[in-house]
Amino acid sequence: MTALPATDHVSPVTLQGCRILAFVGEIYEDLELWYPKLRLIEAGADVVVAGPNAATTYQGKLGYPCQSDVAISSVRSDDFHGLLVPGGFMPDKLRRDPDVLRLVREFDAAGKPIAAICHGGWIPISAGVYRGVRVTGSPGIQDDLVNAGAIFQDAAVVVDRHHVSSRRPDDLPDFCAQFLALLAAGR
Repeated sequence: MTALPATDHVSPVTLQGCRILAFVGEIYEDLELWYPKLRLIEAGADVVVAGPNAATTYQGKLGYPCQSDVAISSVRSDDFHGLLVPGGFMPDKLRRDPDVLRLVREFDAAGKPIAAICHGGWIPISAGVYRGVRVTGSPGIQDDLVNAGAIFQDAAVVVDRHHVSSRRPDDLPDFCAQFLALLAAGR
């Protein structure tokens, strides 16, 4: 058997110098944080994970741990090019944090990409940034999205201006492709 030569994988999207903020907290959806985080790193982005506390390990719904790099309260939106908002049960608690809401509003006002998947949509809802925006999300929050003034679409991924949204982990390939493309287009 002949071994194939080792090659470095090169992502079709290059995000060198791009900094992405990702939220984490207890009972985050494991795949919805790790899959995009690794895709972003593969494309050359620097991903900073922010949780309620710095250097704290949070458990995902399926038990996979993730350590925060920084505390949400210490983050400045000006230091980042985009925001990743995973789902799970985490968004229900984080959406009550005034610093989380401040950050989402700042990203929105600056027109920076905000990518929310599944129950992650609860955070932009609570920040008040989805009114008139076409989005998708978990069927469990469809009424919340509509009641917040969003225009709900049942699709694997929906992109409206600087917002990217998806329904569930099965949609991650489309979600990540659109988030990376939006980040690359804005550079």
